[in-house]
Amino acid sequence: MFDVLIKNGLIVDGTGEKPYEGNLAIVDEKIKLLGKGEEVEAKKVIDAKGKVVSPGFIDTHSHSSLLVFQDPMLSPKTRQGITTEFVAQDGMGPAPIDEPNKSSWIKAMSGLEGEYEAPWDWESVDDYLNVIDKLDLGPNIAYLAPHSNVRFVSMGMENRQATDEELKKMKENLAKAMEEGAFGLSTGLIYPPGSFGNTKELVELGKVLAETGGVFVTHQRSEADSILDSMDEILTVGNESGCRIHFSHFKVCGKNNWDKIPAVLEKLDNFTKAGRIVSYDQYPYVAGSTMMSVILPPWVHDGGTDKLLERLQDNELREKMKEDILTGIEGWDNFVEFAGFDGIFVTFVGSDKNKDVEGKSLTEIGQMRGKEPLDAIFDIILEEKNLVGLVDFWGTEEHVVRLLKRPEQNVCTDGILGGKPHPRVYGAFPRVIGKYVREEEALTLEEAIYKMTKKPAETFGLYDRGVIKDGYAADLVIFDFEEIRDVGDYNEPNQYPKGIEYVLVNGKVIIDNGEATPQKAGKVLRFKGRK
Repeated sequence: MFDVLIKNGLIVDGTGEKPYEGNLAIVDEKIKLLGKGEEVEAKKVIDAKGKVVSPGFIDTHSHSSLLVFQDPMLSPKTRQGITTEFVAQDGMGPAPIDEPNKSSWIKAMSGLEGEYEAPWDWESVDDYLNVIDKLDLGPNIAYLAPHSNVRFVSMGMENRQATDEELKKMKENLAKAMEEGAFGLSTGLIYPPGSFGNTKELVELGKVLAETGGVFVTHQRSEADSILDSMDEILTVGNESGCRIHFSHFKVCGKNNWDKIPAVLEKLDNFTKAGRIVSYDQYPYVAGSTMMSVILPPWVHDGGTDKLLERLQDNELREKMKEDILTGIEGWDNFVEFAGFDGIFVTFVGSDKNKDVEGKSLTEIGQMRGKEPLDAIFDIILEEKNLVGLVDFWGTEEHVVRLLKRPEQNVCTDGILGGKPHPRVYGAFPRVIGKYVREEEALTLEEAIYKMTKKPAETFGLYDRGVIKDGYAADLVIFDFEEIRDVGDYNEPNQYPKGIEYVLVNGKVIIDNGEATPQKAGKVLRFKGRK
C-alpha cells in the first residue's frame, strides 16, 4: 500500500529530457516510478491526465527566514509550486547573532526580512534551524550563512577592514555555520556591515567554502555603473579561493548600462572556460525590489540603522545626501539615477501612518506630501524607522529573456513580503512557464523545469531532490500547462497564480486540487557536503 499514487501524468522529470506519460507512487516520503501497466494500491490517488507532473520548484533566493513564524505554510511560495526555499540572503539573516546585539540587528535587517513576531531565542545557525524545524513548515527550508552576520558577531558594525585576528574569527564562524548545515555564504555587498568588507576578506571566506564545497552567493557591489569592476571582484574571489560562485538576482540596471551586457556575459564565459564554476539566479521581471534606504549614499549607513536615522534628522546632512544622490558617487549603485523618481515605488511601510504611500512612486509621494520627492521619502524612512520597501524598474523584456536562456541561470523569486510587494513574491515560477514557455516559446517546457529543479539542486548541493527519480524525495508539482500563469501585477501583486493544482512536499499534499491543506510537510535541509 503506497501513500499516494499519481497516474496518467505528463512527467517532466527535471533532467531536461523530453516529457513522457507515466505513473509514480510515493511511500515513506520517497518517489517510486511505476512500470507501464503496473497496478498498485494507494491511500490517495491523483489522476493527472492532461496535466504536467514535475519536481517541486526550488527558490534559491528567498526572504522568508522570519515570515515562517507568522505563516509556516509560506503560502505565496507554496501556491506557486515552490517546495524548497533558500533563506538568509544578501548577507542578512537571523543567525549567527549574539545577545548584546540582537535588538540593533533585528532593526537593521527588518527592511529585507520584515518585522514578524519571532522568539529570537537562538544565537547559532544550528539553534535557529532547530527552532524552525519544529514549525508546521509547508516547504523545506535551506540556509545560507549571512556574511553581515558572520562579520557582525566577529567585529561589530564598524566601517573598517578586519584585523587578522578578526578575519580568523570570521572564518571560524563561517566554518561553524557550515558544520551546522549552511549550504554556503550569502553576501550583500551594498548592505552594511557586509559592504564594509574588502576583497581580501571575501577571498579568505571563500577558502572556507572551497574546503567544504559550499557556494559563495553574492549580491555584488554594483549591478549598474560599476558592474564590470564588481564582477571582477567576485570572480577574483572564485579564482583566488577556488570556491563556487553564484550571483544573486543577476541583471544589468539602468538604460545607460545596457551596452555593458555583452561584456558582462563574456566575463561569465571566460570564467567557465578557465575551469571555474559560476551560476546565477534570476527573477523574470524588469523591476527589482529591496529596502528603500538603498537610495541613501553609503556614508549614511555607517554605524547601522540608529545612526542612519540620526543623520536623517540633521538638515545639513540631508542636503549632503540630496547632493550625492543627484550628482552621484563613483562606484555606488545610485538607484535614483538608474530608475528615476518615476521608476521607484514604495512596496510596504511598517506602520499605519504612511500606508497611503504603498504602491506610489517617489514622484507621487512628493506630490502627496507637498514636498520634493527626496524630502518626502527621507521623512517616511525616518518616521518608519527604516522599515520601508521599494520596487525599482531597471531593464527590458529583451534582457530578461537573454539572461533566462543562459546555461548559468536558474529561477528565483527574491520575494520580499509586506504591503504591496513585488509581484514575483506570488508569481515568478508560473510566469516563466506561462509567459516565457507557453506564450513566447523562449524556452521549452523541459528546459524551464530543469532551471527550476535539477539545476538549482546541483548548484547548491541537494542530492536527493530536483529530479523525479526512484528514491528521491517526493517534492512534486502538478499543473495545467494551458492555464498556468502569474496573476499579480505591480498595482495588485497579492494574488495567487493560476494553474497550480497539486503541491507535494516530502510526499504530503499541501495543495490539493488547488486548495491549501496546511500541515507539517517541509523540513529543515542541512548541507552534507559535495559528492
